[in-house]
Parts: sequence; structure tokens; C-alpha cells
Amino acid sequence: MKAITRIAAAAMVLVSSLACSQSYPTRPIRLVVPFPPGGAVDTYARIVAKQVESQMGQPIVIDNRSGANGIVAGEIVAKAPPDGYTLLNHAVSFVVNPAIYKSISYDTEKDFVPITNFVKGSGYFLTLHPAVAASSVKELIALAKKKDESLRYSSPGIGNGQHLVAELLTQKTGIRMLHVTYKGSNPALQAVLSGEVNLSFQTPTSVIGHIKAGRLRALGFTGPTRLPALPDVPTIAEAGVAGFLYEVAWHAWFAPAKTPSAIVDRLHAEVRKAVFQPKLREFFQAGGFEPQADPPAEFLRVFRSDMKRYGEIVRLAKVEPQ
Repeated sequence: MKAITRIAAAAMVLVSSLACSQSYPTRPIRLVVPFPPGGAVDTYARIVAKQVESQMGQPIVIDNRSGANGIVAGEIVAKAPPDGYTLLNHAVSFVVNPAIYKSISYDTEKDFVPITNFVKGSGYFLTLHPAVAASSVKELIALAKKKDESLRYSSPGIGNGQHLVAELLTQKTGIRMLHVTYKGSNPALQAVLSGEVNLSFQTPTSVIGHIKAGRLRALGFTGPTRLPALPDVPTIAEAGVAGFLYEVAWHAWFAPAKTPSAIVDRLHAEVRKAVFQPKLREFFQAGGFEPQADPPAEFLRVFRSDMKRYGEIVRLAKVEPQ
């Protein structure tokens, strides 16, 4: 009887889950974005959300909640009901934070369900304000090694990709630079455009227009190969820093823990359908990203592996936990 009861209970849960997924969504979905409007994370979240909402027939409302390198947004979603109506759009800084913050109000592995990594990036451009007296990576290194020179670089905060790639460059070359943090990728970009800082590592989508217009100078690309959109810009490895490689990694959606698997699977299917639409695919590829959209179980493996991998990068970069 006990076995029959357990089987019946499991069947009821399955039927309930399937019924929920078939009717889901019946109201607007809230997508929490951990950085201000205008940066790459926000831009990509909006373009995917717009396509997904057209497919699902319900609005997806973007809620920008910046602070603490994405921890503020993560806390909101971790505490939300696991019903598929509050989701998190995050980038790889999500798995870096446990290595750089001594205390986080949620458990990155246990309090979330990875839905899918909708795109994967190939690298950042090393961009300078035109007033900086360097036209190559080698010249920038030489400039940074002068005792009377203190180069400043911007990023959206401690532990994000734009910070770690800069720290990797300092480790590889022996130079020192001053890290200036901002509340998002767009403010960090504006800082180098205005000359408030000397340089910044930025995603291709954010800076290709500025580079072509002469508002920024691109010295190198951190990915494994040159970006077709700017084929004259060498990789940093080609430009003289042997073995240098830093990929942007992924942008992804997450749900609170215990969200029904049927809802997670539905969201994955809709996101995958969205990012492989020809217009979206072309948009991402022009910015150095490729649509990915791994199934939840596969992305979970990537997610856990990246927590270890980026933790090691943080250690090598000698970033002190905050």
C-alpha cells in the first residue's frame, strides 16, 4: 500500500506540473537584470526577452537592480516564489562572486535553477581613450611600466569579467594599473569615452561603433581569433602577450530553486527558439557572441565547472575577497 501511495503521489505531482507548464504563463514575467540599462548584459536581456514574450504571449518586464556585482539582483530572485514569474538574467560574474565576496546572502549553487546559457562570447576589446599615447599593446605595456605613469582602467565592479581580464593582463606583463569601478558596463564605458579613465576592456557590441568612429582606439582582442567585424585588430596574443586568452563566457537565465522542471524546460525551449531566430543570431554574431541555449542539465554542468574555473582565475589574479 505504501508503494502504491508513493506512486500515486508522484503521478499527481507530475500531472500538476504538466498542467502548470501548459497554462504557463498566465501573467507578466519579471526578468531581473543585475546591471543598469545600456550595458551588454541589459541589452542582451532585452533583445531575448522581447522575442520570448512574443512567442509566449505574455509581457516580460525588465527590472534593473544593480549593486554589489549582481548580488542585489541575485538576492531578489533567490527569495522569489518558485513559480516561473521572477527570473534572473546574469553573466559570468554570477559564478565569480563566491570567490571574491566573503559573505553572500544566498547560495549560488543551491538557491537557483539554471535555465540556459543563451549566448557565449569570444572576447573583449582592449580599448583606449584616443589621448593615451599608445597605438599597440606593446606601447601600452611600455607606457604602463614608466614610473611616472599611472594608467586607470574601468570595469562594472570587482570580480566581473572586465576586471579579471585586466588583472590577467597585469599578471602576464608585470604592469600595474589602477582599477576604477562603476555601477555597470555602460558607466564604465562612458568613463573611457570621456577620458575619466585611460582604458577599458569592453564587449564588441558596446564599442564597435565607437572604434569605427574614432572615439576609442582598439589595441587588441582577448579571444582566440580576430573578430570578423574588426579584422585589423589583432588578438592580444598576436600583439605580443604570448598565450594570452580570455573569453567573455556566457549570458544566461536562472529561476529560483524548486521551480517546477516543466516550467524550466518550457523557458529553455522558448529561449532557444528565440536566440536562433535569424535576426537575433546575426545580431549576436556581429558582436562576437554565438547563440548557445544548452538544455538545463547540460548548462548546470557548465555552471558548476565555471564556478571552479573562475575561482582559480581569481586566485591567480590575486583578487582579495571583499
